[in-house]
Amino acid sequence: MFDHVTIRVADRAASERFYKTVFTPLGIETSYRTNAFTEWQDFSLTESDADHAVTRGLHIGFAAPSIEQVDDFWESGTGAGYADDGAPGPRTQYRRDYYGAFLRDPDGNSMEAVHHGDLRRGGIIDHLWLRVADVAAARAFYLAIAPFAGYSIGRDDPDRVSFVAPGGGSFTLVSGPSPSANVHLAFGTTSDDDVRGFHAAGTAAEAGGRSGGEPGERPQYHPGYFAAYVLDPDGNNIEVVNHHRDAG
Repeated sequence: MFDHVTIRVADRAASERFYKTVFTPLGIETSYRTNAFTEWQDFSLTESDADHAVTRGLHIGFAAPSIEQVDDFWESGTGAGYADDGAPGPRTQYRRDYYGAFLRDPDGNSMEAVHHGDLRRGGIIDHLWLRVADVAAARAFYLAIAPFAGYSIGRDDPDRVSFVAPGGGSFTLVSGPSPSANVHLAFGTTSDDDVRGFHAAGTAAEAGGRSGGEPGERPQYHPGYFAAYVLDPDGNNIEVVNHHRDAG
């Protein structure tokens, strides 16, 4: 499902300290760092600037290999002075074996360590939640791009809509007075046609999105990086990318 999720932060050094503190108990190490980005597998952060504001109102659940590591995530975070957003424990309203703990990052986003019997495979992000101004409008957008981004609709209620992928993982749209803002969410594919189809579907009038970048190669990331970008109805930057990693 997720190729990568990127957030913008007010203070990069402070955010790096937070994520290093809470990722260490989960066995997650920094995978890449440049002057612009810090990356932990499919999650990364970069500093905000005059043209790109801080990410707000986002919830991400990170996969924990065990219940004990969920506890350690929360204890490490609260022990270092970070804000508690929910102590470790079962959350059976999500699924019978769901066990999670929640913290606030330095910019106030809700970050969770979660363990359950159907954790997403192939990445550290198990799920994320986006608050949206209009659930029906956001649903129409994400349903339009779903065939090109590798997911399908799951829960479908007037105030909450979830999308799921075959390999596990989900993202959920929920109504809220302050929509999530300045989130970059990228989905992976192995087809350039999916990239083109995504851009066309997302910018169609009925989907309500706006182009953030036409389909094409972005060699500044790496040779063969073929992607397109569409802004969802709340202005978040959504991407579908084909890395061409298996190309000759």
